[in-house]
Amino acid sequence: MNKKGQASGGLVTGLVMGIAGLVIGVIVALVIVSTLTSSGLLESTGNTVTNETDVYLNVTGYTLAGASATGNPRGYVITAVWNLTTADLLLSGNYTVSSVGVLTNASISEYSTNNYGVNVSYTYTTDGTEEATVDSMSANFTSGIDEVSSKLPTVLLIAAIVLILGILAVLVGVWQRMKLGQGGL
Repeated sequence: MNKKGQASGGLVTGLVMGIAGLVIGVIVALVIVSTLTSSGLLESTGNTVTNETDVYLNVTGYTLAGASATGNPRGYVITAVWNLTTADLLLSGNYTVSSVGVLTNASISEYSTNNYGVNVSYTYTTDGTEEATVDSMSANFTSGIDEVSSKLPTVLLIAAIVLILGILAVLVGVWQRMKLGQGGL
């Protein structure tokens, strides 16, 4: 085999091996991040808020202060709600809390349309630093794959052009050798 054939074979082989290596690397990285995300090995942090003031219990809802905490706050559990003016403890049927930390009046009393001043105590869970990092990596991989897949036709077109040019170079080399070695066909 001559040097031109080896060079063009090396180009095609290098191109295929590079793309295969990239695909394998991305798959391994996705498996690692997916395992870390779903394994439950990373710690979550339990948070307790006692006596949050200036809370209004109404039908439109009040967003608890813990809802703006960093680390994917979730799992809200109201431990106590009491009336500001009478200091009476409100039963749990008088309010609801959503998964995003919005406290809403659930009673059919006269307070359901007016602001109802209360104090509230609750607990919620946030991700630890490591879990937040893994979640961010997972989101970045997802957006990166979306970005690459939108550009994949262009990359494949360039690879096809390089492959065609490599084949043409080999054919030109073979044609020149045939032309130099013999006087005619």
